[in-house]
Amino acid sequence: TTRADLDALLPRVDLLILNDSEAREMTKETSLIKAGQCIRKLGPRYVAIKKGEHGALLFGEKEFFSCGAYPLEDIHDPTGAGDTFAGGIAGYLAGTVKTVHFTDLRKAMIYGSVLASFAVEAFSLERLRKLSMDEIKERYETFKLMSQFEISA
Repeated sequence: TTRADLDALLPRVDLLILNDSEAREMTKETSLIKAGQCIRKLGPRYVAIKKGEHGALLFGEKEFFSCGAYPLEDIHDPTGAGDTFAGGIAGYLAGTVKTVHFTDLRKAMIYGSVLASFAVEAFSLERLRKLSMDEIKERYETFKLMSQFEISA
């Protein structure tokens, strides 16, 4: 695939998910904020940039969201965590959303982060094979509590 092929395809993409190295390589930008904005202007409706253990960034036309990674004390095997993150996003959207909006993607990214956190707890797919929906929901709620805050006047 050539760069021209990619550039022709990007306007047809709803959500492009790539890692930080790919975003920097594609745009020649060192700043992931600038890289995400640049890629979004190439045509995708939304762009998600994975940052490994540092979470992910989501860019819309005028919207921005920073999603942390679920914090873990022990990481046994990070292989496939980014793919699990992307799969979590796709699975959430496929199962709950008919028309995708930025707010849906924010929630989907949290689910992706939660699923990726399970993926790194054991080698290969071991942990994911034993995973229950209750465990996913519980970790999602815990992540929400860790991430939310109110600012009082």
